[in-house]
Amino acid sequence: MPGKPVVTGFFHEPTFSIVYLVEDPATKAAAIIDPVLDYDEKSGRVSHESAEALLSEIARRGLKVEWILDTHPHADHFSAAVYLKEKLGAPTAIGERITEVQKLWKDIYNLPDFPADGSQWDKLFADGETFKIGSLETRVMHSPGHTLCSITYVAGDAAFVHDTLFQPDYGSARCDFPGGSAARLYDSIKQILALPGETRLFTGHDYMPDGRPPQWESTVAEQKKSNKHFGSNPTRDEYVKVREARDKTLPMPKLILHALQVNIRGGRLPSPEDNGRVYLKLPICAL
Repeated sequence: MPGKPVVTGFFHEPTFSIVYLVEDPATKAAAIIDPVLDYDEKSGRVSHESAEALLSEIARRGLKVEWILDTHPHADHFSAAVYLKEKLGAPTAIGERITEVQKLWKDIYNLPDFPADGSQWDKLFADGETFKIGSLETRVMHSPGHTLCSITYVAGDAAFVHDTLFQPDYGSARCDFPGGSAARLYDSIKQILALPGETRLFTGHDYMPDGRPPQWESTVAEQKKSNKHFGSNPTRDEYVKVREARDKTLPMPKLILHALQVNIRGGRLPSPEDNGRVYLKLPICAL
């Protein structure tokens, strides 16, 4: 039988993101998934309130963090992976196809000397690779569509599905970023929905439709029954038509150009310039 991790979600209201703390109750080992670094685009201020709250909870529960995991480089918030690695000493990891995303955004930002080789993380996971969080067997599923390198982590009976499916009343994730594909996302979601029906699914965001409180947990069975985009069991062509029409109505995330240059670096800010100050680069009309 698969293990049953204790999963705690931390909702980051400014970006509608959920950071996960995944605990193996048998060993008190843990992993962090998709941590957020606070950033105010109006002032350019970077801060660590969200990461420090996570560290406080880890200390309170006496957990040993063994992994700091990214599902993909996010377009709506900065990653706190490097900051947490400095505090906890745990290795960072992401899917091996991050190199394809790095090459794409390297060109968009015109960063000729940027090493697009994934070396900014300690571990690059291949599709199907397994590792452990304490005694919890954890499997990596390549789940492209939202991005080229998106992955799902299946830890025991819990799957962290990032920006593929959202809660059933919201549907699925957008696919109109550079390298995105609605057809690939359809295939990724079908693979996720082929997991056992009782598998718990944890999403990367919640946008609280109709003003309900934030939610981030469902099951495969619930998603197959009532997901706004998949409950009717659409064909690939039917889904692609709906998804692409919806994406045409969506504005770009307000932080996408700020965030990707940080997140393709694994959560590192650009190097300071000769005056000691760090600058972000915003390409005009790139999207």
